[in-house]
Amino acid sequence: MIELDDLPELIDPVMVAAFEGWNDAGDAASAAIEHLDRVWKGEVFAALDAEDYYDFQVNRPTIWLDGDTRRITWPTTRLSVVRLTEPRRDLVLVHGIEPNLRWRSFCNELLGFAHELGVETVVVLGAMLGDAPHSRPVPVNGTTSDPVVARNVGLEQSRYEGPTGIVGVFQEACAHAGMPALTFWASVPHYVAQPPSPKATLALLRRLEDFLDVNVPMGELAEDARAWQVGVDQLAAEDTEVAEYVRSLEAARDTEDLPEASGDAIAAEFERYLKRKGDQPEG
Repeated sequence: MIELDDLPELIDPVMVAAFEGWNDAGDAASAAIEHLDRVWKGEVFAALDAEDYYDFQVNRPTIWLDGDTRRITWPTTRLSVVRLTEPRRDLVLVHGIEPNLRWRSFCNELLGFAHELGVETVVVLGAMLGDAPHSRPVPVNGTTSDPVVARNVGLEQSRYEGPTGIVGVFQEACAHAGMPALTFWASVPHYVAQPPSPKATLALLRRLEDFLDVNVPMGELAEDARAWQVGVDQLAAEDTEVAEYVRSLEAARDTEDLPEASGDAIAAEFERYLKRKGDQPEG
């Protein structure tokens, strides 16, 4: 472990984590963490020792020039803190790369920080490839393996069985350590899997906004998401097979969403809209 500063004193902290790699389709989850770090001016206070967890032939270091001095940036996982004023609370942001080695030790080290900082809840962001049409709202599902969290937050308790990545392993490590944890998963259209995926990033941040009851400054992200969708529309229109496939996904999605178009669902979405609008400064 490399400590870059003394551990800060935090107020009602929540840890929010995302990891590049297998659980980060379209780089949507890692881009969400980068956005939070940027708009809230996160202060890095610690980093994990890259020698412990990464195979540098798989995740290679990069070399760069600082004036006339050559420097190396090693792949690692960094922790930063952001301090929110409304509501008064702090976030611990974990931005990392899925480790190549010693996953259990990796999770235990992150949990050590969480316990020492008094973290109350861990939220992990992930993104997976799915049969989601790019022209519809990005599905974001919340899951947890903790029955208490599932009941308190109203989430589905995960029943997934099969191969998993560091997101699943970290969530399980949290559960075994008695740390409440949940994951928000964005579904990225598999036919446009290459990064970036700003629409999925925006959807994850919106879901995090609702969960934390905070306003995230989105900057140009909404415009980037619209431009991305227009670009994919144009690419799909140039290939009749792709266009037909997208129409089939849209029909399936629209049929699936019909039962959810209830008065309660519409009212909840309208409340979220009014809250965000009311918190924006008047121009």
